Amino acid sequence: MSAIMVPLFLPEGVSIDRLIRALVALILFNAAYMAETVRGGLQGVPAGQEEAAYSVGLRWWQVQAFVTVPQALRNVLPGIVNNIVDLFKDTTLVTIIGLSDLLGTVMQALKDPAWLGLAKEGYVFAMLVFFVCCFAMSIYSRRVERRLTRHRAH
Repeated sequence: MSAIMVPLFLPEGVSIDRLIRALVALILFNAAYMAETVRGGLQGVPAGQEEAAYSVGLRWWQVQAFVTVPQALRNVLPGIVNNIVDLFKDTTLVTIIGLSDLLGTVMQALKDPAWLGLAKEGYVFAMLVFFVCCFAMSIYSRRVERRLTRHRAH
């Protein structure tokens, strides 16, 4: 969309760099997913929690900052991490518009005569980089979830 449709809607003579278009498209797309994840978490907080906070005299911003948002974020942490991992994997989509990423670099290297016959190794390396990064994000997320759950139990 950002590579083909956006230039059609721009005035004659105006052009925006394809990297900027790709970044804006990825940001808007993932911001919508993140907003939906957080919205679901906010709706998941029981109404009684806010009512109890108001009954002890807290103002609206105090209720949101100290009661609603912490509970919502605790509930949606797995979804947020999932969105971040998806964003990391979606960076390979920039190859569609001709920009190079890790996978694109491997494909370019395979065109070099020195890499002939090493296609598997290049793709295995790219797979390992993606796996290690995604696995590390997942492990960190689980650690944060456990810490938040431990604090909730006390």
